Amino acid sequence: MLSLANTFAPTPKRLIGGSILFLALAALFSALNLSKVKTLRVTAAEAVNARESSEQSRVKKENELKARESAVSAAQAKLAERDGKMVSSEEQLAQILNEKKQLEAKLQDKDSEIAALQNQIEQKEPASANPGAPSTIELQAQLDDARQQLDSAEREKSLLSEKMQAVKGKSSQLEDEKKRRAMARGKVGVRGTILAVNQAYNFVVLNLGGRDGVEAHSEMLIVRDGTYIGKIRISSVEPATAIGDIITSTLARGVQVQPGDIVIYAGSNS
Repeated sequence: MLSLANTFAPTPKRLIGGSILFLALAALFSALNLSKVKTLRVTAAEAVNARESSEQSRVKKENELKARESAVSAAQAKLAERDGKMVSSEEQLAQILNEKKQLEAKLQDKDSEIAALQNQIEQKEPASANPGAPSTIELQAQLDDARQQLDSAEREKSLLSEKMQAVKGKSSQLEDEKKRRAMARGKVGVRGTILAVNQAYNFVVLNLGGRDGVEAHSEMLIVRDGTYIGKIRISSVEPATAIGDIITSTLARGVQVQPGDIVIYAGSNS
């Protein structure tokens, strides 16, 4: 027993060795804890960056959605305005056609009046003496009065004819405008692609042209990946292609139009 006790009795050497062992273990756990803390910090930083990136992406999508809704609202407002103009033009056309009908009736009445006056003049021309007939002076007075009425009727007919021509011209213009607006409404929504972009002079070349119904001074929306990014205004039109000026005020900061972007016909400004 005494020998066993001597074997496990603490000695300075054993105490120093145990202390060193505990210090080594403490250092190992400390290193592990430091590594774990660094890992947690990196994970926390990544989580913060991911959250900020997600927030930026959400804000960007919201802005894009607002821009798209604004573009759609503007297009709808333009269509409503165009519909209002068309209704007004149709009402004006109906009024002009009614006026035209009334003028035609007046012209027919005036033709009948002129024919009657001419017949009256022919009947009252001085002829051979006839006992009991009005005197020559009376006949001459009646004849002069009939001629004055005929001249007045001729002048009124001329004025009515000029007014009729003006009404016909205005009616024709309104009919043409009605057809043009109807055609423009039918072309809204036509899609094409940007073939080339000149960033220096802010214009683009499209794969749409006159054959597709594109007209000068009309506007087209620019869409990329389903997102509205801006507008162009058509400056010249060829049968198969067209050139449009980029409306830089409609582009977001840092956004540039690129070949391959989609364009959608939005109609004419007129």
